[in-house]
Amino acid sequence: MMSSSLVVPVIDVQSNNFKELWPAIVLAFKTSSFIALDTELSGLGARKALLAESIEDRYKAICHAARTRSILSLGLACYKKLEGKADSTYLVQVYNLTLLCAEEYVIEPQSVQFLVQHGFDFNKQYAQGVPYDKGNDKGGEPQGVNMRTLFVELLRANKPLVLHNGLIDLIFLYQCFYAHLPEKLGTFTADLSQMFPAGIYDTKYATEYELRFTASYLEYTYKKCKLDNSRSIETAQDGPHVFLEFCNYTGRLQSYVDYRPCIDSHSSDGPLNICVQFSAYGWCPSGSRCPMSHDTDLIIRQDEKSKEDKRKKRKRRKKKKAAKEEEEEEEDGPPQDKKAHVEDMDEDGEEKEEQKEDEKVDGKFTAHDEEMPSSETPAAESHSDPDKNESDAPQTHDPTPDATNKSPKASERKVEGGTHRAGFDAFMTGYIFAFASIRNAEGPDSWIPACANKLYLSGKSVPLHIAKSTFSKSSRAHMTKMEQVWRKQFPKADGNA
Repeated sequence: MMSSSLVVPVIDVQSNNFKELWPAIVLAFKTSSFIALDTELSGLGARKALLAESIEDRYKAICHAARTRSILSLGLACYKKLEGKADSTYLVQVYNLTLLCAEEYVIEPQSVQFLVQHGFDFNKQYAQGVPYDKGNDKGGEPQGVNMRTLFVELLRANKPLVLHNGLIDLIFLYQCFYAHLPEKLGTFTADLSQMFPAGIYDTKYATEYELRFTASYLEYTYKKCKLDNSRSIETAQDGPHVFLEFCNYTGRLQSYVDYRPCIDSHSSDGPLNICVQFSAYGWCPSGSRCPMSHDTDLIIRQDEKSKEDKRKKRKRRKKKKAAKEEEEEEEDGPPQDKKAHVEDMDEDGEEKEEQKEDEKVDGKFTAHDEEMPSSETPAAESHSDPDKNESDAPQTHDPTPDATNKSPKASERKVEGGTHRAGFDAFMTGYIFAFASIRNAEGPDSWIPACANKLYLSGKSVPLHIAKSTFSKSSRAHMTKMEQVWRKQFPKADGNA
């Protein structure tokens, strides 16, 4: 089978190169087809409040977390669809921004432990994190090279914004880089609809309601999409496929690149001792101490085998039932009041149990990254500037479904533990969106119409719609920011701040 392993170049952005990389990041925003984003957070507070039955109460709990905690790193993946290329070919540029909130904030031990296990460097954060202040603008913040201005550039780019289980990310982004959060959820969603007019897409919602995979946590969804894409190419199936190109960073830029491998497992298909908790939710309370396997590739293969076994079993049962009915018709059938044989009862009972199990799998509640013991979100990525001199100019590789950066340093550089960093998570989120779009799009550049402006809500059967209703008004702080973003006068809002 075709290998879909790849190495993703992620540019690390921090205070000592933020100004240098600024033009490249802004250019990446402007030239992209869509932008995927994720965050790593210092904590989320009480999980029970974050999953409150009332969505308004849930919003208030997340707002409290955003006001008292902070974003530690931001991941940005800019996907640019290339014209004149095979199928859906994207040039992907990924940035991982290490950030440092200038105000006091809460940091939870569980979050620290999780991030350290996955390679987050707190020494680098406090020494080289890009500083920012939360809430409304202060002084000269709307100008200059800083995080709040970068967020304004993101809004000005007016591209579709893609996240995975993105409600928490959006609330934190608003509070940290935009303005004080509105008190009401309706005001917040009204503001978001104007901030991102090209649409907000949640790949967890797309996975649950469009792709309908067995599980929907980020790494599972990404690897399943990549595997299905590779299989489709290998078997020459009709329809578009996703191909990727990465920049070949040279010169000074190469020193900023962290090559993140995504290596597929090719273990035997024998009995698998897979962790049930991790298989369903993408996290396990025992973490690295768990004796069971957390290999996502094995989990996917097991899910596929289980699904195929059930399909074959149902097919055999259906065939057997049809044969039995045909036999009964020939023999005039048994008396109407005759009880079924014990074997038949067992079979019917087994089928019912199997149906229950299928329903459980198809409709199960799957926790996502930020319902884990600590936040698991991507950091920001950077884009190379084609206007730089020739030695620093990025070159692209030939597109392949498993595009690998060919830099000579790729195999030499030490890779930090785990792939769960903001930049790489943003890349995975973007890939899921690209794959889901070619499977569900209705015409060119329509992306996934059924998923536009719908955010996944844990434990709810309906999403949160990002729209301005007739019963909600935009906040004053937002309208002030909109004038700054678009440099034109907006009608003054009567809503609360």
